[in-house]
Amino acid sequence: MERRPFIKLSSVVTAGSTLVPVSEWLTADPLKNWAGNITYSTSSVSYPASREEVQALVKKQAKLKGLGTRHCFNRIADSRDFLLSTRELNKVVALDTQSNTVTVEGGIKYGELAPYLHEKGYALPNLASLPHISVGGSITTGTHGSGVTNGNLATSVVGLELIDAKGEVHQLSKGRDSDVFDGTVVGLGALGIITKVTLALQPAFQMQQYVYEQLPMGQLQNNFDEIMSAGHSVSLFTDWRTDKVNEVWIKCREEEGERFATRPEFFGAKAATRHLHPIAELSAENCTEQMGVPGPWYERLPHFKMGFTPSSGVELQSEYFVPREQAVEAIRAVARLGKQINPHLMITEIRTIAADTLWMSPCYQRPSVAIHFTWKQDWPAVSKLLPLIEQELAPFGVRPHWGKLFTMATTVLAARYERLPDFKKLVNRFDPTGKFRNDFLNTTLALQ
Repeated sequence: MERRPFIKLSSVVTAGSTLVPVSEWLTADPLKNWAGNITYSTSSVSYPASREEVQALVKKQAKLKGLGTRHCFNRIADSRDFLLSTRELNKVVALDTQSNTVTVEGGIKYGELAPYLHEKGYALPNLASLPHISVGGSITTGTHGSGVTNGNLATSVVGLELIDAKGEVHQLSKGRDSDVFDGTVVGLGALGIITKVTLALQPAFQMQQYVYEQLPMGQLQNNFDEIMSAGHSVSLFTDWRTDKVNEVWIKCREEEGERFATRPEFFGAKAATRHLHPIAELSAENCTEQMGVPGPWYERLPHFKMGFTPSSGVELQSEYFVPREQAVEAIRAVARLGKQINPHLMITEIRTIAADTLWMSPCYQRPSVAIHFTWKQDWPAVSKLLPLIEQELAPFGVRPHWGKLFTMATTVLAARYERLPDFKKLVNRFDPTGKFRNDFLNTTLALQ
């Protein structure tokens, strides 16, 4: 077994977290999320750098919420009382070459972890669009990448260290705690603070990325599965303005990608002749390498490079999951709203995700297609559109992304998540006094 304890992958350590590690900070400016659409309801935030500091803070505070990289677009991580940021919990704890797993602190970003894994000959099966998000925050909200055989990021989790409402440590294992483990991974921040995560690994691999333009929407009717299975990960980008998909991004393992090298068309779409941003009018400088140039898995699976800010962040996001076998009908349903959607939209991305067994995952027990909306930052307009989209998708048993914007009623969500009663029991077990609950969880899931 190879162990490399506490490898610091972030060079930024604030003086505050070093000199006064368990202090409560009052931020000079209101604390906001990445997109700037959420101002958190408290300016009291702490940045613990160890499990012991987390335990001390949890024991001290009557109410608090864990905070990751602040990429959620709703108030799932908000608190009126106190915020505990996992920013400084960003180290590799151990690489186990016998079990092919890595244990990391919950605040480490995928873009920091991935190069280390690749150097050691390992890979994760998938990554999300942004490498800038933390492991703990991603898994607890069911965040995902793409691919018909790829589960969301939480499906790689085989172990979890969690600090409960009493400040006690729980070491949870997929093998040992099989009766509750699937309820804890996508925990929505309701169970406690994730201090460590153990992830299953696979051998490192090389990838190529190809982009095609102007795929006729009609091709989806009879060829949807073949199109979405063309590579390890496939994304469709559309603005609903025409009867064509603007761009198709195909991310292939190198051995799969050779068939695209000389393929000028893909189901009627034309091979791109230049690097493209998902929004074609924007510069592709921040995007990962395209045009079939081989590279490491972690430099192709995300859409954007770790070294760049993918955009200004001045946007809103929503995402809805439907069963894959009903994907074409669901896409058509959204297309009917195209003229209403387009004026307020930056781009829509359509992706596939494999089924999983995680109780609160949007892909629980069903292969899924995610229809993702990146909106202009105009909440009054978007707030009127979301109920229309949700109504169109209701016949498909639609489920929302927990970290993005939606308006679905509590009763509807309860009907969509059959393990919600079991999850509520788990919440009461880890947090009987409601220390980690907030207005979002109490209202959305009726956890009170």
